[in-house]
Amino acid sequence: MGKNKLAKFAEMESFPNVFQMTSREILPGKSFEYKGKWSKSVFKNNNPIVLELGCGKGEYSVGLAELFPDKNFIGVDIKGARMWTGAKDSLKKNLKNVAFLRTNIEMINHFFATDEVSEIWLTFPDPQMKKASKRLTSTNFMKRYQQIVKDGGLIHLKTDSQFMFTYTHEMIKANHYTVGMITDDLYASVSDDPILNIKTFYEQQWLDRGISIKYIRFVLEKKSSFKEPDVEIEKDSYRSFGRNQRNNQSKQNIK
Repeated sequence: MGKNKLAKFAEMESFPNVFQMTSREILPGKSFEYKGKWSKSVFKNNNPIVLELGCGKGEYSVGLAELFPDKNFIGVDIKGARMWTGAKDSLKKNLKNVAFLRTNIEMINHFFATDEVSEIWLTFPDPQMKKASKRLTSTNFMKRYQQIVKDGGLIHLKTDSQFMFTYTHEMIKANHYTVGMITDDLYASVSDDPILNIKTFYEQQWLDRGISIKYIRFVLEKKSSFKEPDVEIEKDSYRSFGRNQRNNQSKQNIK
């Protein structure tokens, strides 16, 4: 691990808005002290809690916190060196309604109690084209989400992947969730909603390469059974390339 990453990890240990607990610490039975107590003990208010899963550099969590001071936001990711950026930025901006949790998303139920969360944002998750159970919009994760999200809470997906967009739409239909909004070209469809116009660094790169951004918002009604979509979905060819090859292909598509 590089010195820069080590320095960021060390600095994050002192950040009051960062909480870290890996799966290795959870599995032996160690409990997370703020489970069920985020509002009272961390944010010191009863405002709705919104999660961003796979927050990366935390740009979306910080942007949402600035837009909605009456909501509390928690960015979740396992990659601490990236998370450092958002955590540092929010401290500089003195944002009291945003925090960061460094852990595996698969362990999310160990950190939040029943109905403790109001909304979840999934911003550009890995589409996991080879294994459905690992997709953050799979029924495997819907089971986890409904344990911590209030009935009628919202799930937002923002993605550059046509595969992920199509799969999620099929999952929604198979399980009869209610769609609030769906578009396969967000910025051609919506221009006046500030919540959707927050752009991450990588998102802007995809837009510059001519890749459209897809968005789905749906209501998470609690269910006793789930059904995985039984359809064949075309895989995203560009994702099988290396970075340089993707860049070259995107440039050709733009011409």
